[in-house]
Parts: sequence; structure tokens; C-alpha cells
Amino acid sequence: MTADATTTTAVAPGAAGQDAHTGKGYRRSPIKRLRQAPLYLAGLAVFLFSVFPVYWMVVTAFKPTGEIFTSDQRVFPQEPTLEHFDQVLNGQLIPGVNFWQFLGNSLIVTVGAVAMGAVLSLLAAVAVARFRFRMRSAFIFVLLVIQMVPMEAMIISLFINFRQLSDITGAELLGNLSGLLIVYTAVSLPITVLMLRGFVEAVPKELEEAAAIDGAGPWTVFWRILMPLVAPGLVAASIFAFITAWNEFVVALTFLGRSTDDFTLPLTLSYYFGRYGTEWGAIMAASTLLTVPVMVFFLFVQRRMVSGLTMGAVKG
Repeated sequence: MTADATTTTAVAPGAAGQDAHTGKGYRRSPIKRLRQAPLYLAGLAVFLFSVFPVYWMVVTAFKPTGEIFTSDQRVFPQEPTLEHFDQVLNGQLIPGVNFWQFLGNSLIVTVGAVAMGAVLSLLAAVAVARFRFRMRSAFIFVLLVIQMVPMEAMIISLFINFRQLSDITGAELLGNLSGLLIVYTAVSLPITVLMLRGFVEAVPKELEEAAAIDGAGPWTVFWRILMPLVAPGLVAASIFAFITAWNEFVVALTFLGRSTDDFTLPLTLSYYFGRYGTEWGAIMAASTLLTVPVMVFFLFVQRRMVSGLTMGAVKG
């Protein structure tokens, strides 16, 4: 009797389904559903609160200029138009603004920062997780402290350091994409190293020792044993680096200065804030186009991202 009662207590998320042990059907009582109703309503409220700004941005991008500035705002555009997207893509509003060139600059910086950050953070995470060296605890503590300092608070010091470094080395790190690439990579490293450190520590050392006994060298152990198990965490860390580099505005504006040929895509939005008015339709269209690569990237790596955030590094 007790065993049967115990086996029938397993419930699925839905209101009806099958018992996990006996296979018998069951249905949640109305009282349980009423108790969980506030949780569903709270989740729905949070979802709507998060999604509504994005929805309004997309809807406004398709509205004609007359509908944007009218007091009678509608949930859906009455006369949808692609005029604002055409203005942004073809540079009709602002002469000299090349959307496709800015998009290429953003892709170069973002992909470069993600690639460099992934390699450096993985190597650093392996070193911190697998080796014992002096000042190891201090190094981890510094990584945690750096995460508490916002990027905007370090702009002045970074700008001065890069200017001095340019004078010393002769390499121009300001006014072009190279300095921006280094900054984005450095900014994403602390959090990615800390994330990957947990994944590397979760991989049993016995797997590496068994491979070494079978004759595998250090690089073989790294690529054949450690890398596949840490890959989900590497994808999750790369997402953080991607978002940081793709959406950043202040550092890009400070480091690039007047070098408009090297402007990234977020800086495009500043062109539509004019002295005598603001082109809200173009701003919303450009913002919508700015979010498309992020959505595509998330759809491409969503499986790896979920496994990286939930399952850990060891499978089976």
C-alpha cells in the first residue's frame, strides 16, 4: 500500500498525463491548479514585460511616419511599410552612412572577439582548474573583482593605456578595429574563464589519466577527451562574448572617434538622432536589423547553450 502510494505521487508538469512508475493515468485536482495559477500568471506577466519592448520596436519599424507620431497608437500598423528598412539599408536619410559596411565591421569585431576569447578562456580555465601554482587563489579573486566593475568606468584608463601603448609599440590601436577587438576580448575573459573553470573541474581526471596510460599525448588528451566534454560550456561562454561585442556602444564610440569607416553597427543609431529631429522609424528599423544576427546565433547554438547551462560538462 505504501509502495503504491509512493509510486503514484510522481507528477508531470501538465494537468494530465501518466505516472512515471506505474504508467497509470492521473489528473491534477482543481485545488492544485488553483494554487499554481498565481505562478503561471506571474510568469506570463514577466514574459509580457520582457517581450513587449521588442514587439513594439518591430511594429514601429513597419509603421509609416504618420502612424508613429499620431496619438492614436495601434497594436498593429494599419498600413505596413518597408520604407524605414529601405532608408537604413540604402542610406537614403544620411549621406555616407553605409549600413553594410558597418555590418561587416561588427561581424569582424564580434567573430574575432568570440574566437580569441574562446581560445584564451579555455586555456586559462584548464590552467586554473588542473594546475596548482602560486597566487592561484588571488588570480581567481581578481577575476571576480573585475566583474564588479562596469566597462564604462574603465573607458578613460583604457583609452590612456592604449594611447601610450600605441606610442611605445608604434601600432595604431585607436581609431581602428584592432584596439576594439582587444578590448572586447579582454572584457569577456573574466566571466568566461570562471564559467569554463567549473566545466573543466567537473571532468574526472581519471579520464585523462586513462588516456595518458594508453599512450595519448597532452594535446591528444586535450582535443579528444577534454574538449568534447567542455564544448557545451564553451558555447555558453561564447554567447556572453558575442552579446558583449555585438551590442556595445560607448567603448566603440570612444575608441573609434571620428573614424567613421570603422564604425560598428550600434553606432549607426547615433546618425538618426539629428539636431532638429529624430528619425524614430529608421531607429526602430536599424534596431530590428541589429537584433536579427543575435537571434540567428541563438537559434544556431540553443541546444549547446541549454546543455551548457544545465547539464554540466560530464555526460552519461
